[in-house]
Amino acid sequence: MHAPSNLIYWALFLLLVAVMIVLDLVAMDSRKVRMRTALVWTAIWVLLTAAFAVALFFFGQRMAADTSRSNLQLSLEFVTAYVVEESLSLDNLFVFLLIFRYFKVPSEYQHKVLLWGILGAIVTRGVFIGAGIALLNRFHWVMYLLGAFLLYAGIKLLLHRSERRPEQSWFARFAERHMRLTGDFGTGRFLVLRNGVRYLSRLALVLVVIEMTDVIFAVDSIPAVLAVTRQPFVAFTSNIFAVLGLRALFLTVRGLLDRFHLLHYGLATILAFIGAKMLAASWIEISTLWALGIVALVLGVSMTLSIVIEPKKQSAVAE
Repeated sequence: MHAPSNLIYWALFLLLVAVMIVLDLVAMDSRKVRMRTALVWTAIWVLLTAAFAVALFFFGQRMAADTSRSNLQLSLEFVTAYVVEESLSLDNLFVFLLIFRYFKVPSEYQHKVLLWGILGAIVTRGVFIGAGIALLNRFHWVMYLLGAFLLYAGIKLLLHRSERRPEQSWFARFAERHMRLTGDFGTGRFLVLRNGVRYLSRLALVLVVIEMTDVIFAVDSIPAVLAVTRQPFVAFTSNIFAVLGLRALFLTVRGLLDRFHLLHYGLATILAFIGAKMLAASWIEISTLWALGIVALVLGVSMTLSIVIEPKKQSAVAE
């Protein structure tokens, strides 16, 4: 009974995503994206996310074809999953910045790489979410496995944050050794034709590194989202809204990313908290509203301390 209407909402959401990506592309297709444009699109994605949460509050059961949860619960799960994914995605932005710096990608080409990277992320996130929900619904013990993994990942990030070096990744080394690459960015093209031979530009190599990096991050972020909700429509839409806003967010704050030097402590705490929540789910129930408040508080405190405490002062204290 609910399946046809639910399929309609899935189709409408995917249509919305397609339309917004086209509009985003048109608005930021110039070689030099202005800060004002990126800021406006960051606000647009946040407002769209808020509007979708409101829609779930009123029509959530119909949209998700799920009467086991109230509209309020579905809306809260969406917001919490979105905040968790967006928080963990901030770490993606640091790595994207590192990749662009290492490969010396001109700023006028960065938005193009991010666009195609995000399109690839939509596909991989959909596959990961579908597989994760199927496993959790079929095998209850998988929840404890994912919880232990998230707890381990959080503690590891909290105690030791290794420097990421994208140039040492196996896929970057493989591409540079075995693929036909140019040494330049091919005037912003991924494929270039020279002397009748097609080459991959250096920009294509950067895109491969970005895509593989996102897959690695999804290994952490998808279990974290599934710890908040196993409702397929809510999990997918919250994840996609967070991913879609990354390009505009990166172009808005790329000059400020280095300021958030304590953010990884907050992200580590969030991962550890969600992992512990999954492990203790059979004995201790933490409401979605409380989980949202804790995640928002940890994220806010880590970002505020990053602004208040200078990196040099932090290292001086550590010594």
